Amino acid sequence: MRYFLDISYNGTNYHGWQIQPNAHTVQAEIQSALSKMLRAETAIVGSGRTDTGVHAKKQVAHFDVVQSWEPSQLTYKLNAILPNDVVINKVHLVKDDAHARFDAVERGYEYFLRMERSPFGLQESLYVPYKLDVELMNQAASKLIGKQDFESFSRVKTEVNNFICDLRKAEFIWRGDLLVFEVKADRFLRGMIRALVGTLIDVGRGKLTPEDFVNIINAKDRKAAGKAAAPHGLFLTQVDYPEDIYLDFGEGKR
Repeated sequence: MRYFLDISYNGTNYHGWQIQPNAHTVQAEIQSALSKMLRAETAIVGSGRTDTGVHAKKQVAHFDVVQSWEPSQLTYKLNAILPNDVVINKVHLVKDDAHARFDAVERGYEYFLRMERSPFGLQESLYVPYKLDVELMNQAASKLIGKQDFESFSRVKTEVNNFICDLRKAEFIWRGDLLVFEVKADRFLRGMIRALVGTLIDVGRGKLTPEDFVNIINAKDRKAAGKAAAPHGLFLTQVDYPEDIYLDFGEGKR
């Protein structure tokens, strides 16, 4: 039987999502808790990676078990073992061939910027000590919409077949005193959102024009884009799947 885990975590104390030698990662933490609970080594597969210091309000991972479990019991027991900075929001029973990574149809991220100094939220938002022209930033961000090549915003050494992503939303909005970059797409490249934010900050500072930003997209060269924004302002917030992969069981689909 296959289950999906709906996960939130604060990435401050972790070297990203993916298991790696001699590093404290979110995936390793959850696998350890799950294996302890099930009394058998149990691997999980995530919807994608997040880097060191990046957070998630909604990450999804799948795992397989022979014995059926009530989803609410899995949720309760896992949260009793996991540290406070990793939380299982919900567990879903899904089709046996459902895949957390390959079946995702849309992903969403948010990047948080603050314009004023504050002793709060230091690891969940980036302080920008410059006045930004948000209108210009949104003019540039609008050029990201659609299916196109985003090689200029991808890490240079990455194993992908292509750099094409279909962006459905890219916009800066105010939430109180925080400026939030909301972005949604079918997929994202490694380091892409942080590179986008860093380059769009240069637009907001007047160092680049929206036309310059278009030229950077067309250059297909990471050296053309700006410096990547720091990881701690970034949150994975959305991973969506076709409704028909969820099975009615216990708490239902969602």
